[in-house]
Amino acid sequence: MIYINQVLQSVKDSTRIRIIEIEESYVYVVNIDANTSMPKKELYSSLLTDIEQKEWLLVTDPFARVVKEEELTEIQIYKRDTDWEIIQTNCAQHMEKLLQKSGRETKIKEIATTLDVTPTKVKKLLSRYWQRGMNKNAMLPDYANSGGRGKTKNLSEDKVGRPRRVTVNGEYRSGINITDEIKTQFEHAINKYYRKTNNYSLKDVYHFILRDFYSDRYKENGELQYRIWEANRIPSYQQFYYWFKKFEDPKKDIEFRKSAKEYELKHRPLISNSKAETNGPGTRFQIDATAADIYLVSSFDVNKVISRPVVYAVVDVYSRIITGVYVGLEGPSWVGAMMALDNMVADKVEFCKQYDIEITEEQWPTNHLPEIIIADRGEFEGYSVAGLINNLNVKIENTTAYRGDLKGIVERKFRAFNGKVKQKAPGAIQKEYRERGDMDYRLNATLNLKEFTSLIITMVLQHNHKIIDKYPMEKEMITDGIVPTPINLWNWGIHNRKGRLRTVDRNILRLNVLPREKATISRAGIKFKNLLYGSKRAIEEQWYAKLKNKSIEVVYDPRSLDKIYIPNDNGMDYETCILLEPSQQYKLDFLEDVVFQHQLRNELEEEERSKQVQLTINADAMMEQIIKGAEQKKKKALHQPTSKKEKLEAIRENKTNEKQANREEEKFDLSPTSSIAEQPTEVIDFVSRTKLEQTVEKKSSSRLMDKLKRKRDEQFGKDE
Repeated sequence: MIYINQVLQSVKDSTRIRIIEIEESYVYVVNIDANTSMPKKELYSSLLTDIEQKEWLLVTDPFARVVKEEELTEIQIYKRDTDWEIIQTNCAQHMEKLLQKSGRETKIKEIATTLDVTPTKVKKLLSRYWQRGMNKNAMLPDYANSGGRGKTKNLSEDKVGRPRRVTVNGEYRSGINITDEIKTQFEHAINKYYRKTNNYSLKDVYHFILRDFYSDRYKENGELQYRIWEANRIPSYQQFYYWFKKFEDPKKDIEFRKSAKEYELKHRPLISNSKAETNGPGTRFQIDATAADIYLVSSFDVNKVISRPVVYAVVDVYSRIITGVYVGLEGPSWVGAMMALDNMVADKVEFCKQYDIEITEEQWPTNHLPEIIIADRGEFEGYSVAGLINNLNVKIENTTAYRGDLKGIVERKFRAFNGKVKQKAPGAIQKEYRERGDMDYRLNATLNLKEFTSLIITMVLQHNHKIIDKYPMEKEMITDGIVPTPINLWNWGIHNRKGRLRTVDRNILRLNVLPREKATISRAGIKFKNLLYGSKRAIEEQWYAKLKNKSIEVVYDPRSLDKIYIPNDNGMDYETCILLEPSQQYKLDFLEDVVFQHQLRNELEEEERSKQVQLTINADAMMEQIIKGAEQKKKKALHQPTSKKEKLEAIRENKTNEKQANREEEKFDLSPTSSIAEQPTEVIDFVSRTKLEQTVEKKSSSRLMDKLKRKRDEQFGKDE
């Protein structure tokens, strides 16, 4: 329900309004915080809906005070009574007109004329009357100074609850009764201010409540200011804190103040464990990577420090045994994950022997594929995992972003490894940030990659034989006298539980985890990454002639492009392709090097193309200039009219004369005494294209002579 004189506050912008009249399906409201405010007409049902949806909150009337007559000055009483008389005598009888927007200005002017005042004066009186409660004390000239500011007031109702023992100026600060309206205000403030990423404290939220609901608003130097009410008109902080604990929702508070991921990662109830989702070894493996907290040195020069290594680990959820490990400089990336998966199915005895560690198969008996691999969204969301899923029937479960707790087992192993490394190894990162004057721990780096890998293997072997604290033991395990170490749990699970362990040929696994892309068959060979490959099968089946420009899928190792592989349809066999002679120069390069070389070539060509455009334009201009000069020369010679027949009938003779002239110019003279000055002077007339000499000999026009010359030229090919 909506009642006259109720005060509502907007949740959106804290605007406060008062209900001044209700008639049929409409209500009239005024803004109580504006300097002057005329009534606005609103739909009753619409405003009621907004109140029910908590878009408007019921708040305490800021002008509802107990004012004692004896505490008012004579001037205040006189002004109040005078203004009240004006409202009652001149305005009350016209209230229906004054509520309506249409005709209001005219009626205000009529009232102003009757009172012999300005319309603005009438507007201010009406605004004060409507804004401050429509009673006689609403007409007091300055509410901020009335009522004995700073003095304790007697409330109409006594506060319930235990009296406060804290006093201010010798008097008790007791707070107010907490009504449903005030609880709604508390809940609104908690949602608006506390459950935000600003991370406001409860004290800050309490101050916002006082500012929004328990203060007078005024402007000073054009800026909005707030004056908090007296202590006995506002709820105390203890009251707010009490009701905050009533409203408290830890899950919602953390999700809104931090994030839902933060709650799930650090604050959610732990009512289950990872083992509950497994029924034996191999059901689920967890894989993850981390950068080790140590700097290494180069294996070529111990005085050169390299970056931190990346450690990949694969852990069986049921037994907690580490089934695969990779230590290197790849990653976190698919290449690093690929190496960890490769080690997962490798013979661990041979693997340890590479690092001068002698073990038996019983000490590390894992070389199997699991049913499910739980991984991050990064490396295991790409196309590269398709081979694992489709050909090897391994399911991939990707955790949500920033949810390391969903791979808690492998994450815990990383913390243990890094903690041990910090205790033992030189060059380890001792703290995240170095302070001024601290020694640079990178200078202490001593281990190379192979030596650090030996350390990790040693810690893995120790872990596989170490008792697991708080492992959820089964009754059968206790009956069989099993000590909860990873090795014991692995062996017991294989014999007593179903499990999902499978073996696979290592090369087949590699074929299915290596990245795949498209290559093109052309006449020059199988083209991949701008490199050319060939294979025995391609030659025998004449691919280069029959399958031109056809795309095929190839498998490759980005660390070595010496060979690529064409997998067969069954995913269990492949055709090897080797680099052809034109691409042999890239035999020892990584994929990144090859891509860089081609990008560099394209950039150089692109840079040169701008120069080529300018060169083409200049060449075209020069050609046009030469042609234009020849055309002008021909136009000048048109004063000697010649018929078409005369131009064409002596082509062969004209060619012979031109050839003779060119021979005189082009001939070689190797005599050291020869010079241009000693040679006879020649004058060539380009109009008639005949050769003129100082001593002109008349050429024989005999047809017999012409035939002999043509026969000579044909014999020696000189007429070409």
